[in-house]
This record gives sequence, C-alpha cells and structure tokens, in this order.
Amino acid sequence: MPELVVAAAVVFAVNLLPAFGPPTWAVLVGLTVWLDPPVAATVAVGAVAAACGRLLLATGARRLRGRLAPERVAGMDALRQRLLAHRAGALAGLALFALSPVPSAQLFVAAGLSGVRLLPLTAAFFAGRLVSYAGYVGAATAYEATARRALGDSLTSPAGLAVQVVALALLVALVRVDWASRLSRTQTRARGHTAPPGRRGTPAGGLHQSGR
Repeated sequence: MPELVVAAAVVFAVNLLPAFGPPTWAVLVGLTVWLDPPVAATVAVGAVAAACGRLLLATGARRLRGRLAPERVAGMDALRQRLLAHRAGALAGLALFALSPVPSAQLFVAAGLSGVRLLPLTAAFFAGRLVSYAGYVGAATAYEATARRALGDSLTSPAGLAVQVVALALLVALVRVDWASRLSRTQTRARGHTAPPGRRGTPAGGLHQSGR
C-alpha cells in the first residue's frame, strides 16, 4: 500500500537523524491520523524502519571511531569491556535499548562509537518499539483529537528539546572522559579494600608482581 511505503520512508529518514528528530511514535501517530493506513501493518513497518534507520546511524558512527584520538578509542574500549564483563551489564544494555528512557539516537551513536555488537541492541530496540508503537498508534485511532495535540506537543515541547540537549551532552562526555584511567583507578581502589589488612599499604606495583 502507498501509505505504508510513505510511512516506512518517513520513519527510516527520521531515525537516521543523530539528534533533534521528532519521536518516531509521534510520526506514526501523525501518519495514522492523516493517511489512515492499517494499524497493525503501520506498527510493524514502523518498527522495522526505525530499527533499520538506527542500525545505519550506529554503523555510520562506528566509521568515525578511526578519526578519534587513540586514547579516546582505548577509553571507550575499556568501558565496553567492563560493562560486558558481567552478564548483568549486558542485560542492562539490552533493556536500555528496548525501553530507552533517553533518546535512542544518542544511544545508537554511542553504541557505534564504543564498538559494541549492534545487531543484539537493534533487535532489543525493535522488540521494545513494536510494543510501544502498538500502544501509541492504537490510542491514536481511538482518540484522534488527542493524538493531534500530542503530536504537536512532541515537536515543540521545551522539555523534549531539553532532553535532547542533555542526551547530546552525555554523548560528548562518553567520548571525552578518559575511561581507561578512571576504570583502572576504580579497580585499584577495589583491590585495596579487599586486600588483607597487612597488605593494604603495599604499592600498586607490588600487587601486580605478586599476582604473576
């Protein structure tokens, strides 16, 4: 159907934007109100197009890793390894992409820059969006007037713009923080707290040698 092709193209383009794009749910609500496509098909097409757009955005961000300073890349690699070293960290990452309390564009840019595997995150994103889009689009068909107001608010809300700015600031911090040094200091302090009382004053070099 032409309406679904339009919906797929618009949603895909919106999800290529790294910042300040309208929420995809709002775009789908608007398309549902204005074009009246089948609800179930709109939700499915919207989720697929959104996931493909975000995956391409993250892939583009990954190509920028080569232009970053080596210490920045090393820091993000250290952060990635620390997060993925524990199953809870990996599951929390998947949950974040599925539920996404922060703008997903910045999440995918960060994922691309950090070098994590993108397909599991994209699958989690797709699953979460399939559920949330169904709720939004279903409500829009029942309350068309309310949906129109919600669409307008989502595009002009100062709170929504503020969230985008904060998310961009966090993304910049992710790249600029020396994660390798910070994580190393945290690990050193943790070893100091867990060392036997008689060895807490042992220099860091001595700890490394004794563990060989």
